[in-house]
This record gives sequence, structure tokens and C-alpha cells, in this order.
Amino acid sequence: MRASLIQIGVDEGESVESRRQRVASLVRDEAGADLVVLPELWTTGAFAYEQFATEAEPLDGPTYDAMAKAASDAGVWLHAGSIPERDPEGPLYNTSLVFSPAGELAAAYRKIHRFGFDKGEAVLMGAGAELVTVTLPETTVGVATCYDLRFPELFRGLVDAGAETLVISAGWPERRRAHWTLLAQARAVENQAYVLACGTAGTHAGVPQAGHSIVVDPWGEVLGEAGSGEEVLRVEFEPLRVGETREQFPALKDRVLGVAVPGRR
Repeated sequence: MRASLIQIGVDEGESVESRRQRVASLVRDEAGADLVVLPELWTTGAFAYEQFATEAEPLDGPTYDAMAKAASDAGVWLHAGSIPERDPEGPLYNTSLVFSPAGELAAAYRKIHRFGFDKGEAVLMGAGAELVTVTLPETTVGVATCYDLRFPELFRGLVDAGAETLVISAGWPERRRAHWTLLAQARAVENQAYVLACGTAGTHAGVPQAGHSIVVDPWGEVLGEAGSGEEVLRVEFEPLRVGETREQFPALKDRVLGVAVPGRR
């Protein structure tokens, strides 16, 4: 498979509509890829908390329309990062959208683990409750967002649901960049899966971003890593290696905790 991780910056002087069109153009430039991935909350900036409510949009709003068309124009599977979603019946959500090459919505994932402790996203947005996987022709993708990366049980659940490739969109801060790389490799090794983690560049609401989008194979080897600025990370990987790795080193079969064991009560 050919994957393109589009690591963009969020310039506070750029309008949201201008950014949508710029990102749509970047997606179209990746025609020929199988899977394109965008970062978390790229319409507003992951730390621009004061803009979440004003820039929130319905699931089928303008970002949906722009990204659906971009996926169709490029003929790619598109993980369109996440948007601040306004649910007419409830709170805001940090929601990721995945589109098929036909421009159809294949999945929507509401972020389960909200960052901020007692402020920011943690109090401004609701928590998702469902794990989400998407079946592509070559692999099954498990969807996660940023802070989710710190919670291994979420990824175990995705693997139990059939995930072989774990895709994470993020707005990860520079001051914890070492954790970003370490956790991406850990999630790949412990789940014997590919990890594609796409972050942002620049500064969001005064918070420098880590960049360094990364692709890791099931043995924890880094197949590609971006720098700190705006960049498209293009990586080829072999989905069949997941099954081969799990067969050669069947650690997942030796799980005891958190799984149902016949005859045990």
C-alpha cells in the first residue's frame, strides 16, 4: 500500500474556508496513493479551544463536502482528520471522518479520550463511546485520535475488532514529542500492527506542534518519519506482513488478562 500523511500547519491568519481549499488541493495531489491521512482538528487547531464552538459544524457540513469531493477526485481512501462536530441533539465532539475513493463516508469516529484534564477539550466536548474500524481492500484500519495514543486498551479493542493498521490523527505538542514517537512504536509492537500517525506543524494558539508524523511496522521499525514543518510523508508498506508477524511471533495468542478463557470463571 502507498500511504500519504499530510502534515499541515494551522496558520491563525488563514481563514477556515481557505484552509479547506488548500487541504483539498493537497489531497488531490496525492492521487495514486491508496490511503491519505490528515491531522486532528486541522480546521481550527487542536489547542484553539475558544474557536471550537464558533467553528463547529454538523457531520455533513462544509468540511465533509470538501473532503468527500477531494477523496473522489483523487480516487483515494481519505482519513480526513477530525473536525469539531456540532451534534444538534447534544454536545460538541472531536470527530474523525473516513471517506472511500468514491467520496462516500465510510466511518465517523468520535474521540473517546479527551485531553485537557479539567479544561479545554475535556470540558468543551463530549466523549465518544464506540470503537471504529474500516475495511479497505488491503487491510482493516482502526481509527484513533491524538490523546487516545496513551491508552493501550483502546488499541487492543481495535485489534480484537480486526484492525491490522492503526491510524492516528493528532495535534501533538512539541514539548512531549518524545512520547509521541515512543507510544507510536509501542502501539505497533504490542499489537503487531502498522501504525500511521499524522500530526500537525507550526503553532496552534501559542502551542508549538511536534510534527514528526510517523509510520511504524509491526516489529516497531520506523518506515518513515517527517520533520517538524509542513510536509507530506509518503510511505509504502506491505499489509500482509501483519499476518506473517502474528504467525511467526504469536504473542497475541498468549494474552491472558482482558480476554475470555474457556473454562475460567
